[in-house]
Amino acid sequence: MNTVRSLTFVWAPWSIVLSLLVIAVTAGLCYVAWQRSGYRRSIGLLELLRLALVSLGVLLFNQPEWVEEYRPDDKPTVAVLWDNSASMETRDVTNHETASTTVKTRREAIAQLTDTPFWSSLQERLTIIVQPFGTAGATTTTGRGTNLYEPLASAPQRFKNLHAVVLASDGDWNEGPPPVEAASALRLKGVPVFTVPVGSSSRLPDVELLSLDSPTFGITGKSVRIPFTVDSTLPREHLTTIKLKVSDGEEITKEIRIAPMGRTSDFLIWKPKTTGDYTLSLDVPKHADELVADNNKLSAPIAIREEKLRVLVIESVPRWEYRYLRNALSRDPGVEVSCLLFHPGLNKAGGGNKDYIKQFPKGLDELSKYDVVFLGDVGLEDGQLTVEDCRLLKGLVEHQASGLVFMPGLLGRQMSLSDTELGKLCPVILDPAQPGGWGSRTPSHFELTELGRRSLLTKLADTQDDNIEVWEGLPGFQWYAPALKVKAGCEVLAVHKDVANEYGRLPLLATGTYGAGKVLFMGTDGAWRWRKGVEDKYHYRFWGQVVRWMAYQRNMAKGESMRMYYSPEQPQVRQTIALSANVMEKSGEPLPKGDVTARIVAPSGKAETIRFQSSGDEWGAFASRFTPEEPGKHEVFLNCKQTGAILEASFFVQGLAVERIGRAARPEVMEEISRVSKGQVIGLDRLEQVLKSLAALPEPLPSVRRVQLWCHPIVASLLVAMLGAFWVGRKVVGLI
Repeated sequence: MNTVRSLTFVWAPWSIVLSLLVIAVTAGLCYVAWQRSGYRRSIGLLELLRLALVSLGVLLFNQPEWVEEYRPDDKPTVAVLWDNSASMETRDVTNHETASTTVKTRREAIAQLTDTPFWSSLQERLTIIVQPFGTAGATTTTGRGTNLYEPLASAPQRFKNLHAVVLASDGDWNEGPPPVEAASALRLKGVPVFTVPVGSSSRLPDVELLSLDSPTFGITGKSVRIPFTVDSTLPREHLTTIKLKVSDGEEITKEIRIAPMGRTSDFLIWKPKTTGDYTLSLDVPKHADELVADNNKLSAPIAIREEKLRVLVIESVPRWEYRYLRNALSRDPGVEVSCLLFHPGLNKAGGGNKDYIKQFPKGLDELSKYDVVFLGDVGLEDGQLTVEDCRLLKGLVEHQASGLVFMPGLLGRQMSLSDTELGKLCPVILDPAQPGGWGSRTPSHFELTELGRRSLLTKLADTQDDNIEVWEGLPGFQWYAPALKVKAGCEVLAVHKDVANEYGRLPLLATGTYGAGKVLFMGTDGAWRWRKGVEDKYHYRFWGQVVRWMAYQRNMAKGESMRMYYSPEQPQVRQTIALSANVMEKSGEPLPKGDVTARIVAPSGKAETIRFQSSGDEWGAFASRFTPEEPGKHEVFLNCKQTGAILEASFFVQGLAVERIGRAARPEVMEEISRVSKGQVIGLDRLEQVLKSLAALPEPLPSVRRVQLWCHPIVASLLVAMLGAFWVGRKVVGLI
């Protein structure tokens, strides 16, 4: 580092003349005063001090400055920053100079800038440093996006004697502050940014498989519904056959129509035959006009297992709906049913078969075993439910994610539950003026709502058209509950086809959530009639789907004394997941309080430990939150310090990473960076202009340090000291 030091003044012709005149007049007056004193030595010294004071004042009047210029010995540095994020793998760069139809990736298009020989003509005068940012390997494993601000903002600290920056990117930033803020800071430092935009600002013809929303687990022999979404930028609709491959070699195909310039959502049905862990891979064939085929395939894991769901059916009288429901659940190999019958003609509750229990489960350890509870035509009467029973059922749904099905009857006993804690759980509002509901001689029919046509609960056929036809042809019902309207936040799947009130069609099949669990309202007692002519085909399928849908979340991951579930069921990257856990003591009772933690290991190997908080003391319920930053399978190790129990589970983060292939480039971002920093925008077709622009840059100005002596505290102190000495001298010689 070379340093040049100098003393400078702010001169002007008039200030020079005035300064010399003041000094000359002062010198003359000082001589006259010394002469009058008889040339006394003390007076002479005092007048010399006066002349020095005036001379110092005149000197400061001309604003003297001590200037130090630092000239670096090293050559100026040019930082070449190139984007190495996942979006740079997008294949959308064509050669405009030739008629070639070859399409290159964005990273391949800027490869020339990353080669050292390209910069050889500038290396005699400049130091060229080529560095990537947004490393692709880290992006694809962690799901993080591109931060254009950070490499620009940190460049002056990372690169010594920075002269200019060359930025090659698609401009698709999705993390950090706006990059224009870093460009403003570089402008103040005199560092221009030369940007090289790459990529198409509009998406090329492409068909992209956006999501494959496979459930976490399935049951052997039961159909699994696998939704997916396809995004197309093609100008025309086209017909294609998608293929789902299972890791055991099984393949499922389906013909779908992909809408133009939009998204198409559909689903596949797969019936697993054996238990185990599988990987599902969905592939959309490449279209003839498609230029980006790298995003046509997605995979997701799913666990298939044998499972026994425990169901409790509570009823007052053995009506037909109860009898056929009990038979349907008893014959389901995946369901273990318990029945509690409050028959008024019996001396005590219960029944004659082994699947009957004699009383309402006493103790939380007994009640918490049930995944789904069916509540028939029962209420707060002698020998039936109590207020405490209602409170426990509410807690079972709210804190342990069990399901509760309301099935009122013509006796209207469920009306008495409206004033209990169960009243909050019912998805509909019942008419208190008509507790017994409504009956008719002629059969009435269901009509599916738009939501009901898409719901898994109401799927009685494999295709949507066939399903609607099945519902329209189902035998009718001759009694329905006095439901006025659905509660806020709940969903109606089916309504009365002919009857309406001031709120609209009467809701007959409605669902909702309460706490961690789900609730369902069945407003008729005629589902058993669906067996007419087809036996168990629709009746068994419907109630089997209801049980598994309501128990799904509760059984996502469970062990002997711990259970874990989460919401949403198909979490996305950077979407906060609500984690819930139920912990039991060794005796089977819910753990009131405890230290529950979970160690979550991401696909990249990064581990994070989260702590659960107790959310329901008597139910052993614990809750926490986690926000995944990576797509893919996350391993979970749930641990309770008090019981020593450990539960190993996993969940799969659906969707795509923030940084992904196929998104449109953003050249306007690059243009703004260059404009604000006083640089230039240089296209891919004229990369040689980068070398010319850098060569034309003027030599960097030296770093200058200025010390303003005319207002410096030390100079001011010296002036005050001299004035004090002059005043004291006058006292000493007797002039005052």
